[in-house]
This record gives sequence, structure tokens and C-alpha cells, in this order.
Amino acid sequence: MQIINSIVTWLNFKRLYQIDLFKKFPYDAQREVLFSLIDKAKDTEFGQKYGFKSINSIEKFQDRVPIHTYDEMKPFIDRLLKGEQNILWPTEIKWFAKSSGTTNDKSKFIPVSRETLEDTHFRGGKDILAIYTNNYPETGLFKGKGLTLGGSHQINKINNESFYGDLSAILIDNLPFWTYFIKTPSQEIALLSEWEEKMEKITNTTLKENVTNIAGVPSWMLVLIRYILDKTGKNNLLEVWPNLELFIHGGVNFGPYREQYQKLIPSSKMNYLETYNASEGFFAIQDSPDNNEMLLMLDYGIFYEFIPVEEIDKPNPKVLHIDDVERNKNYAIVISTNSGLWRYLIGDTVTFTSLYPHKIKISGRTKHFINAFGEEVIIDNAEKALKEACDQTGALIKEYTAAPIFMDKDKKGGHHWLIEFDKMPDNTEKFTHILDISLQKVNSDYEAKRYKDITLDKPTLTLAKKNLFYKWLKAKGKIGGQNKVPRLANNRQYIDELLKLNDEI
Repeated sequence: MQIINSIVTWLNFKRLYQIDLFKKFPYDAQREVLFSLIDKAKDTEFGQKYGFKSINSIEKFQDRVPIHTYDEMKPFIDRLLKGEQNILWPTEIKWFAKSSGTTNDKSKFIPVSRETLEDTHFRGGKDILAIYTNNYPETGLFKGKGLTLGGSHQINKINNESFYGDLSAILIDNLPFWTYFIKTPSQEIALLSEWEEKMEKITNTTLKENVTNIAGVPSWMLVLIRYILDKTGKNNLLEVWPNLELFIHGGVNFGPYREQYQKLIPSSKMNYLETYNASEGFFAIQDSPDNNEMLLMLDYGIFYEFIPVEEIDKPNPKVLHIDDVERNKNYAIVISTNSGLWRYLIGDTVTFTSLYPHKIKISGRTKHFINAFGEEVIIDNAEKALKEACDQTGALIKEYTAAPIFMDKDKKGGHHWLIEFDKMPDNTEKFTHILDISLQKVNSDYEAKRYKDITLDKPTLTLAKKNLFYKWLKAKGKIGGQNKVPRLANNRQYIDELLKLNDEI
């Protein structure tokens, strides 16, 4: 084992040096990425439209190319879906990541080039191992196999030479053959679309494997773990896989799930590593076990820009590059990528916790928030407040969503929380009170609106019945690792559907 680890360390040496370089010189790394993208795409339809050949500075790029939402990119992407090429990117685009980050009925199809697969996503996977083995040189990770819980894909009916599906499925389908010597289950099982069938076959085929690491979205991996324990009659996952040492997770905030994982995997040697990997690209990796920050990876073929969230709805918002950002401010991310997404507003917001190196935390979504009364509650606020309420009442949350209670002539406005608990709080009124007070502590706008109950009344808590959110997702055909419950909404569409179902169960 020591020999294998020594070989891995030697192979990773050059890459760790490259990572160290962009930590020290982020602007130079990003400028190099941008002009490489522009040069490669200068003869595409998009490159000719915006005169890429004469762009010689970041400022000129920003002046000439507008910021795009998905709806503004959609006409180009629709043509790619039909088989046209050399529109946004010069090499062939035949894969499309079907965005299912919310349960919105409208799907997004994000183009995925070979460069994005190789230089972004697969490079990110290699860097996870490089960073982890650098932090834990005595790791036993390579003694066994990794279990990745992914999604499914299908042939695009518009064009039989194009394919779409969950990003995780696209990655699994394109992995080099040698990776299957270190991964489980088989590709055939990993890509099954029927969730219950997939869980059963994963369980049956991996019980005898020496699984040392698992990867996936925390909520869905938790469902699989509980299924495995139920089927085997084991008390915890270490009784199934005694050498398990790492969970690579992303997609949702891990904070509300950490305690549950620590109970199901009761080992002080178990490690948790967060990644920021989206349909549009691989963005960041937790590079230190001592905190929950993630290092923004600046040489993955992605050029980053950042819009202060208070500017997001302005006609000409202020747009910053990597050298201009500040710590502890909330930014919407704009990316230009090696799949031809140009100045694309992905909808996520982050805060920088560190500069040089540039480290981030995901703070929420530009569209997933509650701001019905000027309170501007984002997911980061909600997660912190819920954690405090859980800590003080002994509760464990399985799923939740929240939405406004709109004012009318008879009542003030407020927030409606629908929560499914794994472990009930010792007092639900106390839980709601702590949630309210904690939100006021982390959000001054919410605090101002709650002052003497003048604008906002205290929160309303409704208890969700067992498996409510799972049944709701299943009814929408949204079962799978890449599908998520919308945590916050500025309208009542989701919560009213869930409340109706809750009454019927």
C-alpha cells in the first residue's frame, strides 16, 4: 500500500505545483484561460458575431459580449440539439447535461464538449484525489473501490447522434475504461433510470466489494445507505464496508446531514470532502479538512466573473473579475467555458472566505430566495438558522422548503416552513422561535421586517408527514441523485403542492 501511495504522490507532484501557481497568481491564470477560449472559438458563429479576433483585453471582452441567461443562450443551444456545429464552440457538441437542479418543469440543456469532459470534469476528479492524498498521505483509499451514485441518460429524440441526461450519467458514460477497475457498480447499473431498481442492484453488487470511498448528493446517498442497512440488517455502514474512509459530496449543503452521516458511519477516521460540480462546469474543491471552504479552481477552462447581488437586476450591473472581488460579499457567478457558454449567468451565488488563495462558500441561488417583503433571505441564512434550531432542540431535519405567506387585509405577511424531521424537536414552538431569532441574527433585513411584528409575523411551521418530499419528487418523475427539493421560493407554487399532498397522505 505504501508503494501505491508513493507512486500516486509522485504523479501528483506536478499538478499540486500547478495548483499552487494559480493560488499565488489568480489574475494571470484567469487571463490565460480567457484568451485561450477566445482564440479557440474565434471562427465559430458566436466568435465571428462578437469579433473575437480583435479582442485583446478582458475589458474589451466585457464591453463587447453581453451577459447571457439560459433563455438568451437557448436559440444557439436548440440548434446544437438539432445537430448543427461550430456555433458556440469549434469542436463537436453531442452531449447535453439536462439541468435538474430544481423541480421546475422547464428543463435546461447545457452543452458539454470533449474539452469540458477532459479538462474540466475529469481533471476535477483527478484533483480531488491529488488534494486528498496530499492531505492524507497514509490513506487506504486505493486498497478498494469507489461507489459513485449518479443519474441516467437517454438518446435525444431530436437527433439520434446527440445525447442528454444528468451530468453524473454523462461523466460515467464517458469515463476511461481503466476507471472501472477502481469503481463500482458496473456502468450498466450506474446508469439505470429507475431509482428503486438501481438501489437494489447497487446493494446486491457492492456488498462484497471493498468500498473505501463514496460520492454523490448527500440526500440521495442517505436514501441508498438506509436502503443498504435495511436490506443487510446492519447497524451502520462500517459493518458493510469496514474500510470506508471518504465521502465526496456536493449539490446541497452538507450541514443539515452531517450528524446523520456521523451516526451511520461512526468513525473518527471518516472524512468528508465537498465539491462544487454543476452541469455548467466543475468549479471548486474543499482543499483543507479543517474548514468547509472550497478552493476555486482557476485553470479548468472556465473564466469567472462576479456580479454583486445588489447589482443583479440593474440594466448595466457592475461586473468584477477575480482580482476585484472582496471577502464576505455575496456575488452571482458569470462564466465563460470550454463548451461555449459565454458570459453565462448560472444562477448560483457565492461568498469569498479567502483571497490568495481564492476560496468560496456557496451562499444560495439568484432565484432561490424569499424576498416578498424586502427581507432577502437566502439559502445560507436558512441553513444557519435551521442548524441553530436543531442544535438547541435536538432535532434532525430530513427535508424542508419555505415560502412567503403573503399579506392580505386580515393578516400580516410571514414565512411558511414545511419540514420533514428525522428526529422531532423536543418542542416545536421552541424550534420555530429559535429559527426566527437565528434568522434575525444572520439577516439584518429580515430582522428589520420582524421588528415588533410590524411587517412580518413570526414564522409558521407545518410538520411534513414521513416521506412527503420523496413522494412529491416521485410523482413528478424527479427521483434521482441530481434532483433536489427547492429550499426557498419567492412564491407558493411548491409549498402549496406539498401541503395538498401532505393532507392526502
